[in-house]
Amino acid sequence: MAPKVLVVLTSYGQIEGTDNKTGWYLPELAHPYDVLAPKTELVFASPKGGEAPLDQASVEMFKSDPSSVEFLKTKEALWKNTEKLSSFVGRSGEFAALFYPGGHGPMFDLATDKDSIALINEFVAAGKPVSAVCHGPAVFTNVVLPSGKHLVDGKEVTGFSNVEEDQAQMTKLMPFLLETKLGEVGGVYKKAAEPWGPLVLSVDGGKLITGQNPASAKGVGEAIAKAIGV
Repeated sequence: MAPKVLVVLTSYGQIEGTDNKTGWYLPELAHPYDVLAPKTELVFASPKGGEAPLDQASVEMFKSDPSSVEFLKTKEALWKNTEKLSSFVGRSGEFAALFYPGGHGPMFDLATDKDSIALINEFVAAGKPVSAVCHGPAVFTNVVLPSGKHLVDGKEVTGFSNVEEDQAQMTKLMPFLLETKLGEVGGVYKKAAEPWGPLVLSVDGGKLITGQNPASAKGVGEAIAKAIGV
């Protein structure tokens, strides 16, 4: 039987007090999906369940990317019928790994979601990989282990950089800056030589996997596959 990977998408689709729509970012799911779907069973969750909002800006931005176009065209049911995240707490034994795609949405809901934090702790305690790409690593910023130590304390991590946020013209709309926050909670933040360049970090023998930006998404999928031996 193929190992299962739990994919957690944001439920946050509109930045409050603005006209800015947001959600999860298309290639950050499409590219890892291409890597993992032939080898694993992917299960989709979100805090509210039901439809997880897709950031339409990512659809436009990646309209020439075959992987994203194909995923958008053929896999709609996956993100429109997610299960409630809370229903997975206590079920880490069913899964080989946990994965969070990015988009700005996770900065607003998953970063502080109690069920998400509990689930990450559960996977870590079970010695199973936890992974995220771009803004996805926001989900690790409030994870404190039972020992009282922060999950990323002393570990090399990456995520959307402050420069990239500035270039995306989203800095003023964010509840916090991911690069800054990862450093504040003890993470050893790394980034690619150039903004938007790919960087994937796999530490603790593949137990903690982070990717910097959309260009890193396929590499995160490959790191997950390697970590779970498929």
